Amino acid sequence: MNRFAIISGAFGEGKHAVIGKSRSYLGLAGFIVACMFVQPSMASIVGTCKSGAQYATIQLAVNATPPGGTVNICPGAYPEQVVINKHLTLIGLTITGTDNAVITAPSGGVVQNTTDLYDGTTGIGAQVLIQGGVIVSMSNLAVDGTNNQISCGPNLVGIYYQNSSGTINHVIARNQALAPQPNGCQSGSGIFVQSGYTVPGTSNVTIENSSVHGYQKNGITADGNGTNVTISGNDVVGFGPTSGAAQNGIQVSDQAAGTVFNNTVVDDVYTGPTYAASGILVYDTGSITVQSNIVSDTQYGVVVVTDGAFDANDNTVLNNRISATHLDDGIDLCSDGNTAKGNTVVASDGSGIHSDSSCTDTGGNPTGNSNTITGNTVNEACAGVLLGNGSGNTTSPNKIYNVNDLTYAGDACPVGGGSVPKREAKALPQRIR
Repeated sequence: MNRFAIISGAFGEGKHAVIGKSRSYLGLAGFIVACMFVQPSMASIVGTCKSGAQYATIQLAVNATPPGGTVNICPGAYPEQVVINKHLTLIGLTITGTDNAVITAPSGGVVQNTTDLYDGTTGIGAQVLIQGGVIVSMSNLAVDGTNNQISCGPNLVGIYYQNSSGTINHVIARNQALAPQPNGCQSGSGIFVQSGYTVPGTSNVTIENSSVHGYQKNGITADGNGTNVTISGNDVVGFGPTSGAAQNGIQVSDQAAGTVFNNTVVDDVYTGPTYAASGILVYDTGSITVQSNIVSDTQYGVVVVTDGAFDANDNTVLNNRISATHLDDGIDLCSDGNTAKGNTVVASDGSGIHSDSSCTDTGGNPTGNSNTITGNTVNEACAGVLLGNGSGNTTSPNKIYNVNDLTYAGDACPVGGGSVPKREAKALPQRIR
């Protein structure tokens, strides 16, 4: 029953009651009407572009808006860090042809406002922090990390969903990088969704139709055993060759679940020692679907890795187009029971697709077993399919062109033995931590 029916019912029953009782109903009706007029507004305005409850900053509007309300943000730059711990919707407004609401770093730089759930101690400076098990939707906004003034720590994040859920749609996360970039500093992520670990909770987040670029470490990350993501229709652009950090365009890790679908990921290449960069990284988690993405000019294309902490088995890599992987494989399956089907790999410096035995599962055994590699097309690589040393793999039929070795045993092509040189020392991608 809606509030108007309640009021009508109160008056109606009052007409048939004794006078004293009738007065009590009239009093109740008056109280309800009064409550209607003193309720806080469910929508707030940041700026002066529109009439309503106006606030000078996004944080003031967030604080004043009741749970379930909307914060409408006028075009302009807002130098602040925003913390949200209630159900809200944030929308950037389009006013008289202007559509550019941007959250920027405060004048004093970005400071720590929470800690990483993985260990509970690593500091994070989030430009937008969403926490407390709430649901927050964001659209038509940009978050810019320029002038963050962080030297290495705390870890810089543009948008951080911590044990919270929601939707990110038509959002930009850009320039979450340190200036200058110190070598080996694994800081600077555009969008980070994390749950579980030291603080049990869940995060169910959809990230769609958005642009992430200028990050130092990762573009989009989904991490932790309570996390479930749909990452769809985004454009993720790395720095290109850099020694600042081993970049990953999109990462799903440590028992997170979800789907990575129809994204474009480019320009993730690490020039430093020990580690490597990747376009899409699935790390220590299983049953992820990576489908219909375009990955280009990255060190690895799509990589599935287990390091023995959790198995990264039974993932599906389907109908992706991967081109120009520098030094390493187009698709690397460094775990067991995965399916790579219907993918196209072009101009890979490593193999086209690799059933990789160089990782270790939770039982201490080498990986690269029971992988299915079929229905793929490889055109130019050091080997079409690199077989590894595992067992139970299905590696045909595939269409393979312009390689010296259609298939090659072991976990590395011979240096100079394929159509392009393959480096002798193999490095795996480094996830955000």
